Amino acid sequence: MDTLQHDGDQMEWKESARWIKFEEKVEEGGERWSKPHVSTLSLHSLFELRTCLQTGTVLLDLDSCSLPQIIDDVIEKQIEDGLLRPELRERVSYVLLRKHRHQTKKPIHRSLADIGKSVSTTNRSSARSSSAGPTLHRSTEDLRIRQSTSYGHLCHAQSRSMNDISHTPNTDQRKNKFMKKIPKDSEASNVLVGEVDFLDQPFIAFVRLVQSAMLGGVTEVPVPTRFLFILLGPSGRAKSYNEIGRAIATLMVDDLFSDVAYKARNREDLIAGIDEFLDEVIVLPPGEWDPNIRIEPPKKVPSADKRKSVFSLAEPGQMNGSVGGGGASAGGGGSGGGAGGSGAGGVGSGDEAEMPAMHEIGEELIWTGRFFGGLCLDVKRKLPWFPSDFYDGFHLQSISAVLFIYLGCITNAITFGGLLGDATDNYQGVMESFLGTAMAGSLFCLFSGQPLIILSSTGPILIFEKLLFDFSKANGLDYMEFRLWIGLHSAIQCLILVATDASFIIKYITRFTEEGFSTLISFIFIYDAIKKMIGAFKYYPINTDFKPDFITTYKCECVAPDTVNTTTVNASAPLAPNTNTSLYTPLNLTALDWSLLSKKECLSYGGRLLGSSCQFVPDLALMSFILFFGTYSMTLTLKKFKFSRYFPTKVRTLVADFSIVFSILLFCGIDACFGLQTPKLHVPSVIKPTRPDRGWFVAPFGKNPWWVYPASILPALLVTILIFMDQQITAVIVNRKENKLRKAAGYHLDLFWVGILMALCSFTGLPWYVAATVISIAHIDSLKMETETSAPGEQPQFLGVREQRVTGVMVFILTGISVFLAPILKYIPMPVLYGVFLYMGVASLNGIQFWERCKLFLMPAKHQPDHAFLRHVPLRRIHLFTLVQILCLALLWILKSTMAAIIFPVMILGLIIVRRLLDLIFSQHDLAWIDNILPEKDKKETDKKKKRRKEVHETAEKEVAMPQFLPPSVVKIPMEGIPSDPQNGIHCVARKRSSSWSYSL
Repeated sequence: MDTLQHDGDQMEWKESARWIKFEEKVEEGGERWSKPHVSTLSLHSLFELRTCLQTGTVLLDLDSCSLPQIIDDVIEKQIEDGLLRPELRERVSYVLLRKHRHQTKKPIHRSLADIGKSVSTTNRSSARSSSAGPTLHRSTEDLRIRQSTSYGHLCHAQSRSMNDISHTPNTDQRKNKFMKKIPKDSEASNVLVGEVDFLDQPFIAFVRLVQSAMLGGVTEVPVPTRFLFILLGPSGRAKSYNEIGRAIATLMVDDLFSDVAYKARNREDLIAGIDEFLDEVIVLPPGEWDPNIRIEPPKKVPSADKRKSVFSLAEPGQMNGSVGGGGASAGGGGSGGGAGGSGAGGVGSGDEAEMPAMHEIGEELIWTGRFFGGLCLDVKRKLPWFPSDFYDGFHLQSISAVLFIYLGCITNAITFGGLLGDATDNYQGVMESFLGTAMAGSLFCLFSGQPLIILSSTGPILIFEKLLFDFSKANGLDYMEFRLWIGLHSAIQCLILVATDASFIIKYITRFTEEGFSTLISFIFIYDAIKKMIGAFKYYPINTDFKPDFITTYKCECVAPDTVNTTTVNASAPLAPNTNTSLYTPLNLTALDWSLLSKKECLSYGGRLLGSSCQFVPDLALMSFILFFGTYSMTLTLKKFKFSRYFPTKVRTLVADFSIVFSILLFCGIDACFGLQTPKLHVPSVIKPTRPDRGWFVAPFGKNPWWVYPASILPALLVTILIFMDQQITAVIVNRKENKLRKAAGYHLDLFWVGILMALCSFTGLPWYVAATVISIAHIDSLKMETETSAPGEQPQFLGVREQRVTGVMVFILTGISVFLAPILKYIPMPVLYGVFLYMGVASLNGIQFWERCKLFLMPAKHQPDHAFLRHVPLRRIHLFTLVQILCLALLWILKSTMAAIIFPVMILGLIIVRRLLDLIFSQHDLAWIDNILPEKDKKETDKKKKRRKEVHETAEKEVAMPQFLPPSVVKIPMEGIPSDPQNGIHCVARKRSSSWSYSL
């Protein structure tokens, strides 16, 4: 919006405000733009704007391509309609063609004093006139002649500021960084308001060009102009004109009114659009609100589609009450003009508007009834996306995601590899974990239905492996062969589930089951990370009795055993550097110098540690905690840095995307600077099985009795339930609609490849793999996309996830070659990786409604956040539902931590049964807000709504047929009763107005 500025006889248009989404004002004293804020308009300014469009000139689809031509056409129309005296033509034209100065340009006395610009004006104008055609040439030449002859007393002809009217953007416009904030294919709406002393009544015009045109320096940035609003009025009413200009500018950035402005056929359509805008206006009492307060832009605004649904006249839940009148005629514009779209909308019930979206899984889980029918459909859906799954991954964001997930995967592989080694007597260890993760993960990401899912070993599988090994050892069975047959039976069972489309039962998994499962996995990550750190304090204890003043008394020495039964022993530990004895050779203990042995060697050979400082490990426990908590807190801080106010957006985005990498590098550097012997990451450097007595292939026969082969079906059934639930629940969480995934999911295809990989891992003696919930969620979060250009004050809009296969494949390839990166990875402290584990567990809790409801127990009602479910469900019912979830979660945790963990998969199925029982306690309305309605309930609710909508529609038709009388609770706004103001010449003319001008109290 530009306002007319006077400096003696000189005039220019100075930019005073701008709107992309929210309003920004030019601070008068600071020579800077204000913070974006919500426009607060006076109701009177909207009424005056409505009158302006009723009485002023409205030119729709004007065929002009330059500002002088537009001004000529507008003035000509004003004279034809008797709104402007012919003798004022030159004066109005002169004012409207003054130079435009934007916030980035020099002040008026400097820019107008540049005489050299006036010389270039003539050259550029003549060049433009020859290229723009005869119409533009005639217009500019006529203006020059008129100025030099009829208006010479105001200013010399050369001072006419035609030098900023060009079809091509100038240098200042091209260099303006503000262009990055404007979406592509945007069009400008210019508002010109000002006061002059030669007009007796306002000069008002609203122009819509048939095609957008570049108007040179009129706009701050090189954006073509489509709309132009001009308001010139008599002196003394500058504030009123400015408010009207702000009103039309605010309307033009409104989604619904801008749609009306583009489609309007006549003046009445525009007025109807203002009426619809006023129908949503909320008035703030002047005694309870300071107009000088600038309202911060909201994080989320209702969509245009949602607002259109509110316009339905028969809808009881309309924001400002029920609106009188009915039918498609309401709004004045009709359906063709676009302004009356609200009147023509469908009639819905208030209950429908008060219900959230239904529980939708997608067409991927429809039961086909054909053999492998679901798998075939998955393949057909995924094949068209297969090429884009690769070239979509070539983006800078993918590098950050690869590094982040890679660190999580190798940490997981090392952790579970070590635990598997302890549980299975090294039949499966770190090396098997690395190779299995690389092979299974890369194959799954290449060919699965949802490549964003990350495969990994999980806690329930680890528990099953331990129980299986103990059972085999106790019954004299060969563990690897027994495990092979269980894996083969489980793989066959998975393929049977795929063939029968059994994955369709996943549609019965609602938010209740999803949140219970994902919260449990998150707690496992958090618990394991903290447990590891507590173990570090036990292994490296803090000596609380240490006194610096008595440091001279602290010593520790190795003492030979009191009685030595044998004089030789086989060495089983590495010796000190100055010891010449080799490993695994007989040692003569009597000839051994015990004072030269290390702590580990002393204890290995049966010696005793004697001294007050033998149990003291200086600083390692505290340093480990600093590395652990520092990595977690730094990662959390850098992730939130994206929403801070420091540095440009690109820098903040880069820091947030690489927050994990920066945190790890920082604390690895801190650890290296101190030089303490903190526990480091240990990666095997040679590719060979952990146990030397096993190979890379497991023979299926020869070591166990024949009855073991068919009997392994029973334990395989438990594994299948575990695999099925773990895989498909994670897939549902990844594919939920909140992630806005474009490419189709593939539940059957995912389970098919999990079964194939289970058989392959069983033959090679590698661990079994299934979808890892926390790492998969972290993978999704690291690939989320937001709008690159957002309006000032507008929160970046979530666009979806970068769906591709490159990051997953690269992660698992790097995991496989990590064996060769051992010289580098050995410098990473384990507490740093535990900090990454803690962050992954905590981050995955964000956005879980169950966690938000748990916080409500500790909040007084008046301090609780404004969640949607709190508006529609009583708090006591919310607490009851949350308590049920907490009890189920506690039961799952207890089962996981005991020997009964083998039935853990069955208990996850039990969550579905518990959810169905909740239908007996809670109403469908309450469950729709705090959970999801089950599929068969969805159908019933849909049928009820259709029936209710039909009844309301029939009632509305009957009301239209009856005479319309305003109820006592409806107040008509008497537009014709507003007195005219002779000073500014704005009159409210008595015209037929839209039927939507009535408000219910």
